[in-house]
Amino acid sequence: MKPLETAPPILNTIKVNEIFYSIQGESTWAGTPCAFVRLAGCNCRCLYCDTSYALHEGTDRSFEDIVNTVKKYSPAIVEVTGGEPLIHRETPKLCQELLKLCHPVLVETNGTLDISVLPSACIRIMDIKCPSSQVDVPFLRENIHHLNKNDECKMVISNREDFDWAVDFIKQTNLHTLCTTLFSPNHNWLTLKELAQWILSDQTPVRLGFQLHKTIWDPNTRGV
Repeated sequence: MKPLETAPPILNTIKVNEIFYSIQGESTWAGTPCAFVRLAGCNCRCLYCDTSYALHEGTDRSFEDIVNTVKKYSPAIVEVTGGEPLIHRETPKLCQELLKLCHPVLVETNGTLDISVLPSACIRIMDIKCPSSQVDVPFLRENIHHLNKNDECKMVISNREDFDWAVDFIKQTNLHTLCTTLFSPNHNWLTLKELAQWILSDQTPVRLGFQLHKTIWDPNTRGV
């Protein structure tokens, strides 16, 4: 009889692409000084990905090293991002360590993996992919049931097809009643003004978002 395979132990190290201190550029926390822990690797390949360097570049770092680096910044908030943080089994444990710093801990995730594994004190920022992203990894619909009022959902809108798809998704799931929902434009294809006009004309129950950090700094600059 073949022995049952056991999962490898969860370690106190994780593959990190970069840690940096900047102004939070997205979500309702935009404008807040934030320490970012960008993990390496992702299970999706978005057409408009602006952090493709994080797909393969990364170094194993201990939780202690990560926490000590974050502490040096004395940030108002901490965000664990990627890539996709939840491809790492160690991410919930890392978040637990970061929560001990007593700062709000945000986790930005693409919604294709189970968000319920994260500590309940984390604030989940779920990026739901619209058709133009050309992501072929299915959204995990069960994640809708794990959202709470502290969480947020974001959809990047590239064109009218995306907008109509996103509005329909909200109607089907009542997403706007579960958490704050934001529509942000893909700046390469859609202007803030166009998206704002669509939101107003359709009376869509969302907030308009945009990437504040790309307004402050060069959009191609890392670590901001």
